[in-house]
Amino acid sequence: MTASELRAHGRAGTAVALLYVFLWASAFVPSRVLSRLGQPLWVLTVRFAIASVLMSCVVMALRRPWPRTRTAWAQIAGYGLLANATYLGCTYEALRHLSSGMGAIIASTNPLLLALVAPALLNESLTLRKIVGLLLGFSGVLVTMGARAGTQAARPVDVLLAFLGVVGLVASTLVFKRIRTPEDLLAANTIQLGAASAILLPLAALLEGSPHLVPNGAFVVSLTYLVLVMSLGASFLWFWLLRHGEASRVSAFYFLTPIFGLGLGALLLGEPVRPLDAVGLAAVAAGIVLVQSGRPGAERPRWSSDPGATGE
Repeated sequence: MTASELRAHGRAGTAVALLYVFLWASAFVPSRVLSRLGQPLWVLTVRFAIASVLMSCVVMALRRPWPRTRTAWAQIAGYGLLANATYLGCTYEALRHLSSGMGAIIASTNPLLLALVAPALLNESLTLRKIVGLLLGFSGVLVTMGARAGTQAARPVDVLLAFLGVVGLVASTLVFKRIRTPEDLLAANTIQLGAASAILLPLAALLEGSPHLVPNGAFVVSLTYLVLVMSLGASFLWFWLLRHGEASRVSAFYFLTPIFGLGLGALLLGEPVRPLDAVGLAAVAAGIVLVQSGRPGAERPRWSSDPGATGE
C-alpha cells in the first residue's frame, strides 16, 4: 500500500471501531426498556432464537460451511454460554432496576478486569501503569455509584449482578483466548446465538414462569433494534474489524462506552446525569487508557462475532 492508502485504511478502521463501540453502548437503552417488562430471561431467549434463525438463513443462502467436529460445536456453544447467556442474562436481570448509563459504566470495566487477572492466567505482566489504571477505573465506578446512593438507579445487588455478568464475559475471553478454530464466522455466530437461547429457555421457564410479554410498540422497536442492529448488523462490523486486523482498535475506544451510555440514557430515557458523573467518567476513561496503552487489545476467538461481547 502507498502512504495515502495506509492513512485511508487507518481512518476507515478507526471509523468502524468508533461505530462499533457506539452501537455496543447504544444497546443498553433498548435492553433497559425490555428488562423493565419483568421477564428479561424470556426476552433474551426470544432475541437469541430470532437472531439465530435469521443468521442460519443467511448461512444457508450463502452456502457457508458448518463446523465438522463435535469439539468445534462444543467450543462455540461454550462461548455462547459465557458471552451471551451468562453476561447478558446477568446484565438484563440487573437492568430491571439499574439505569442504562450505570450498566454501560459497569460493562466498560471488562478490559480492567481482564488486566487484573491476566498476570495469573495469561502470563501478562501487571505493570505500575496498569495498576494505576485499574485503581482509577474502579474508583470511577465507585464515584458514579456514590452519586446514586440512596436511589434505585444503582442498588448494590443490581451492581453486583452486572459485575457478575462482566466476569462471565471476561471468563469467555480467558477460556477461548488461545482457540484458533478455522470455522466460518457466520456459522459460528449462528451456533453461539442458538446455544444461548437453548440454555436460557429452561432457566426462563423455571425462574420466570410462562412468558407473558406484551408486544407493544416499545417492545417491538427495542427487540428489532437488538436483533437486527446488534446481533446481526454489529456482528458484521466485527467481521470487518477481524478481517482487516483492526479489532485491537476497539479496545482503544472502550473508554467512550460509559460516555455514550450515559448520554443516550439521558436523551432517550430521561435518566438523570449528575455532576459527579463527569468525575467518574474521567477516572474510568483514564483507567482504561492506561491499561490499554502499550498492549494489544484483548483477543477474541477468530470465529467470535458477538457485540456484547457484546455487546449487548
